[in-house]
Amino acid sequence: MPYTGGVLYVEMAKTVAVLNQKGGVGKTTTAVNLTACLGALDKKVLLADIDPQGNSTSGLGVDKRSIKNASYDVLTGDCSAQDAIIHTEFKNVDLIASNMDLAGAELAIIDMKNRERLLKNALLPVWEQYDYIILDCPPSLGLITLNALTAADTFLVPIQCEYYALEGLSQLMATVRQIKRLYNAYIELEGVLLTMYDGRLNLTQQVVEEIKKFFPKKVYSTVIPRNVRLSEAPSFGQPIIYFDKSSRGAQAYQAFAEEFLLKQDD
Repeated sequence: MPYTGGVLYVEMAKTVAVLNQKGGVGKTTTAVNLTACLGALDKKVLLADIDPQGNSTSGLGVDKRSIKNASYDVLTGDCSAQDAIIHTEFKNVDLIASNMDLAGAELAIIDMKNRERLLKNALLPVWEQYDYIILDCPPSLGLITLNALTAADTFLVPIQCEYYALEGLSQLMATVRQIKRLYNAYIELEGVLLTMYDGRLNLTQQVVEEIKKFFPKKVYSTVIPRNVRLSEAPSFGQPIIYFDKSSRGAQAYQAFAEEFLLKQDD
């Protein structure tokens, strides 16, 4: 615990929500692989899977049937975040897992007091243990995502390089503005990551230009290519840098993690 000039302070994790209400954009792939790459770069990271599909949980090799305490239990207050943390086999990577119980969480918490702050309050006791907490959000703008955005310092938006890429993003940004006004005055856009990138297509270049207009100065220079090994890795329960470190997907996510960290110093 650092001590400076008579002031004692505690380093807290930066909390980043990874979200896009449009499915199939590489949201979970980004959450899992950013977490693993940050861990490999000696950052202590907690990935909280708050998507009922539980794909981040599977992507880190955890059997959903074996989970005793999941993100559902953390949100509903049935267990502490500390008791739900799973230490994975990957360097510096911990997980709060998800299973299908989470699909009923919105009904379970809808009448609770301060329902939008349940996740933030639950994570507070573990903030000191990590450099980063990554939240893999559901592909919707419901109560779970509201909890994520209330708990987060920033939000990261993966966007697929395809024709309908910007569809729904106006709604997402309007939701964030409302949350900023009502619940979390400090949340900011971390950045926008272009996924499933194929530079050979004219359409890709057009989409990239549109996204850069929509999010000026917030689009990462690193892009994530379409890559077979990247799509195979989750079925083996491994982040891409452990599944195939020499693949284009692994190199891209390593470069993205480095760019992500570089921007923390800006």
